[in-house]
Amino acid sequence: MTISGIFKVGIDQIKVGSPAATRTQASQIRVIDNSSQIHFNVTEDLGGGLAVIGKLDIRFAPDQAGGGASYSTATSGAISGTSNPIGVGNTWVGLRSASWGAITLGRWDLHYGKQPDDIASKAGALTAAAVSLMDFVNTATSNSAIATASRTQNVVKWDSPNWGGFTVTAAYSTSPLAGTEGDMAAGANQKGSGTNINPAFTASNWQIGASVWDAKSEATNAAGQKGTVFYGYMRFGGWKIGAAVNQSELETAGVKSSDRQAWTVPVSFTTGAHNFYAHYTKADTDDVLGANTDAKMMAFAYVYDLSKRTSVGVTYAKIDNAANSRYNFFTNTGLGSADSAVGSGEDPQLIQATIRHAF
Repeated sequence: MTISGIFKVGIDQIKVGSPAATRTQASQIRVIDNSSQIHFNVTEDLGGGLAVIGKLDIRFAPDQAGGGASYSTATSGAISGTSNPIGVGNTWVGLRSASWGAITLGRWDLHYGKQPDDIASKAGALTAAAVSLMDFVNTATSNSAIATASRTQNVVKWDSPNWGGFTVTAAYSTSPLAGTEGDMAAGANQKGSGTNINPAFTASNWQIGASVWDAKSEATNAAGQKGTVFYGYMRFGGWKIGAAVNQSELETAGVKSSDRQAWTVPVSFTTGAHNFYAHYTKADTDDVLGANTDAKMMAFAYVYDLSKRTSVGVTYAKIDNAANSRYNFFTNTGLGSADSAVGSGEDPQLIQATIRHAF
């Protein structure tokens, strides 16, 4: 067994530009967790190139009270202590073969976050990630995550061997968008399911890949979502330049209720202990919801490595929402503060100082 993880916590000021008339306070200073976690990895060699593998991924918030309170996931609400007391991260068990890859059962990050954006690495703020626009879609009344923008549950996952740089992930979830299985519940009018196919080719200094997501809930309104993302990057010297395009849509009662395209261009530069990160991200007008549903985001971070395991950084990020758009920073309400939810036309911005230690 190996034990590893990170402590990552920041202090930031978040404020809202163009605040709604009903908002009495438009800014606050807070301490915020950046997805601190502990990993327990196990491997048992069974011989003949076959091994049992497993992982327990514990997420904890150093800035919050304990006492058995529910731990909030990145975007999709709280995981009750009675349903999954500690394994809210990527937690799974399975078999790995040198010839046919690995098959695992459990919880996995699927589809979301595929853009090559490094701003949240080391001591950059997690809230500033391009996920904020790339993996969310406006609805008529709220902001909805694609692939929950967090771990997908109830997953059977196959990861291929590395065939000269080419890899494939194929995953199936029996209930991707609900807390528990509900196919047999009274009133259920469809069986929940989710699929993800993710081929990629990675060379020494570049990568290209694609991810396709298709999910249906077990809710009585027959909700569903689809997404496709193409991504890649190139490295030269200390530079890394990437790009990604994301097409996502929602369905309600079998009718398309949202359909938007987003794209991002992330850039990073590293020299010695100095790391610079930035991205520009744009969510285009929603084809179903119509005018004034677009948004744009800029983010910048500087990170200094105190050692191989410890870094400090400062991050600035801003989202400009159109009048009928309500994109928010990634994990802003889940790991930050519920009162920082964004209304239509409001423009969130933050500056955060962060420390990260890996062990």
